[in-house]
Amino acid sequence: MVVSREEDGRRHGVARSDLRDLFSSEREGIVDAFFVGPAICFRILRRLPRMTSLQIRSLLAPPDLNEAHKSAVSYVNKHFTSFDALDGLEDAVEEASRRNDELQAKLVNSQAGVDALVSQTRDAALAHSATAQDLSLQRHSLADELSYLVGQLTSSLSEQDEGPTLLEDIETLHRNLKELESVKGYVQVIHHALRLSEAACTQVRASPATAPLSQSSVTEYQALQQFVDHVAAAVSDVEDGTGKQTLNLVTFLEKIRDKCWADIKSALSSTLLAAAEKLGWPMPVNYVAASPEDRKSFEKAFADLCRLQTIGGKLRPPPNPKERSEKDGLYALQALVQPVSLRFKYHFEGTRQTNRIDKPEWYFTHVQNIIHEHQPFMEAVIQPLLAGTDYGAIVAWKEFSLLLFPLLARKLRRSMSSLLPHPPLLAHTIYQSLLFDAAVREEHFTLAGTSASKSGKSDDADKWDGISDVILGHEEWFAAWMAGEKHFAENQYNEIISATDAWQIADDEGEEGHTHTDLRSTASARRLKALVEQVTDRYSPLPQFAHRTRFLISVQIPLLENYYGRILSSLDAFETLSSAFVRAVPGALGVSLGGRDEGSVRVDTRRLTAGVEGVQRLCKAWLSSRYMEAAMEVWGDELFFLELWTEISRRASLRAQAQAAGSLPDPRSAGPQETVFEELIGLYRRLMERAEDMIVHQVCGEIESGLKAHFSATTTLPNPNHPSSPEVSLSQTLLGPISLLSTHLSYLRTTLPPNAMTSVYRNAAGRLAEFILQRQILYRGQIARQEAKSIYAECQLWVETCHAALGGALGGGGRTRVERPWLKLLQAGRLLDLEGDGRDKARDATFGARSADEWEELMLEVAGASELTLEEAQRIFRNVNE
Repeated sequence: MVVSREEDGRRHGVARSDLRDLFSSEREGIVDAFFVGPAICFRILRRLPRMTSLQIRSLLAPPDLNEAHKSAVSYVNKHFTSFDALDGLEDAVEEASRRNDELQAKLVNSQAGVDALVSQTRDAALAHSATAQDLSLQRHSLADELSYLVGQLTSSLSEQDEGPTLLEDIETLHRNLKELESVKGYVQVIHHALRLSEAACTQVRASPATAPLSQSSVTEYQALQQFVDHVAAAVSDVEDGTGKQTLNLVTFLEKIRDKCWADIKSALSSTLLAAAEKLGWPMPVNYVAASPEDRKSFEKAFADLCRLQTIGGKLRPPPNPKERSEKDGLYALQALVQPVSLRFKYHFEGTRQTNRIDKPEWYFTHVQNIIHEHQPFMEAVIQPLLAGTDYGAIVAWKEFSLLLFPLLARKLRRSMSSLLPHPPLLAHTIYQSLLFDAAVREEHFTLAGTSASKSGKSDDADKWDGISDVILGHEEWFAAWMAGEKHFAENQYNEIISATDAWQIADDEGEEGHTHTDLRSTASARRLKALVEQVTDRYSPLPQFAHRTRFLISVQIPLLENYYGRILSSLDAFETLSSAFVRAVPGALGVSLGGRDEGSVRVDTRRLTAGVEGVQRLCKAWLSSRYMEAAMEVWGDELFFLELWTEISRRASLRAQAQAAGSLPDPRSAGPQETVFEELIGLYRRLMERAEDMIVHQVCGEIESGLKAHFSATTTLPNPNHPSSPEVSLSQTLLGPISLLSTHLSYLRTTLPPNAMTSVYRNAAGRLAEFILQRQILYRGQIARQEAKSIYAECQLWVETCHAALGGALGGGGRTRVERPWLKLLQAGRLLDLEGDGRDKARDATFGARSADEWEELMLEVAGASELTLEEAQRIFRNVNE
């Protein structure tokens, strides 16, 4: 314990004697411990600044009396154990007193040192506090200044509400300075180019009037051209993040160069126009009547412009064919077109009465007249002048015409905003443009022999698109025109279908190339044919096959599809109204016209489908389908549709459109003989077959219904006591079916063509003959001899009725062709009518063992026909009651 404290005292600068004095109470007893006072504590505090607060507190604490008493008692007990030892007590007390005095003196000194140290410390603490306050103020001031500087260095881009920093201002000024230096250089370059341009124009204007234009007349322009090329080469390596870029400076210099060339051309054009005005241009020119001086000045000005264009072709970069303007052409003819253009603007682009949007034919005719009026001048004067230049291959009147076309193109483009809201005016304008194109092409105009020629020959590459391409080549405008044409065609179709006489059978007067029966059709079919042909006339002049195909698919084909659908729906409705359910419940599907009041009319739908009126409706459907089928067959063989179908089959884009249209044949699988209407012809042909079958069904159904009552009346068993009469009497119940058949055939004969009439008659007569044979002969039961004769007479009456009703409508063959469908029934009737040996012979042959050929020969001999089978003949003989 003592050693550690001594070491600790030495580390903190405390003397060994001080440590010994401090802890003397532990060695020397209670007296030393009693005098350990504050002086030692303050000295230790001063010398041991690193003591803890607990240690300092223990050193500063006052002496503990109880502890001192205990220490003193312990010391006395230890050193004065006997009475004899008390002799040294006095010496111990004196020593303790002396030690006490010393310690008191040290305590006083120590206290004084502590007070001085505390005072110094207080002064130092005050001084340090004041310094710390000053430093704190300086720190806050520095922090504010630092924050301000940081704010000044922060970019204005990070804070929207703050202005630019000083550094940014400096950088901006620096950039502006550099840009100004660049601008200065740009301005100097542009200024030099402008001076060269002005000098080039002045040089051409100051050239001698008598001297021809030559290369030396455009040296200033050559200098300008070289300067522009030099600048372009100097900045050709400029790049940015996207690669090499063309500076706007180069583009501007090129514009200055082009403007200079245009000014040079304008100066020479003015000279040519001044000379041309003396000749009377732009009116038709009488070149022979002009003075030699005027002709010489005109020819010189014309030649100068041609030479200028030749020089320009050498100096200037070659133009891109794809960037060719419609106004480009021969310089000299461009100059001559200028006064014509001014007159055109005056008449058709101003406020004069000639500028009418509904009269496009006026400005088309105006341009066409100008071409015709000046063509002699172009051929007689301009063409020889061109022959002496480098443009001898140019045809003067073609080039002049080509330069007039932009006048019409500009007029059309400016008129489109007014034409689009009015489809009729737009259609009229397009029609007039197509007529103009056709008239120009009739003059054998092509791009061959003009500056726009691509091959120099009159082939497909030099085909002229025409003025109509201005509108037709614009997808939006073409779509608007086609929509208007489609709307017009649909309205016309609806009017045709809704007309009161739409399904009346029309007369054939005025038709050519067909027989009377071939031409019978409904009014709607004929009007639809005329409408389709009108649509064909509207789009057949279109030069592009793509436009023709779209017109065919979008406008023309839907008309034929709609008409087919209308006839098909009428046949469906007829079948529905004439079904077995309707016949069983007469009037169940009656149509009421009007309201529920007394003025309403109730129409029995059964009456609409019964009798001749029902057959008439079916004949109208057949005639309409046949008429349209024949029309489409004729159209398909026309050159226009043959060329169109060939192009559709050849081009992939057109094939795709045709495949998307369901009513056009598939070009990939179409045969060489098929036409563009082949699919629709097939639809209408199937419609005809259905209508023909329905006619046969209608006629036979009504007659069979009437025959049922007749069969019921004639199959009653005869009275055996009634004497047989040699005369054959026919039942009154047969008159109704016979009369109905005669009426139907008479109407069909006058309505249907011979081929269709023959087909309908054969099918209807064959079905009726089979029905009568089955019901009246084969499966009737026993037939008396008198009834057999009556049956045979009825069979002959059927044939006679048909022969009288047809009246030779079946053509050659007469009665034989009429009897053909009835031969089987007539054979059966003749077998019933056989008597005597003939009957026995036929019966024996039928039930005998003869061969089939022998039996057929016998049937031909005795019955005049061999249509029945052996089993049917046997049944007939068995049914006869002998």
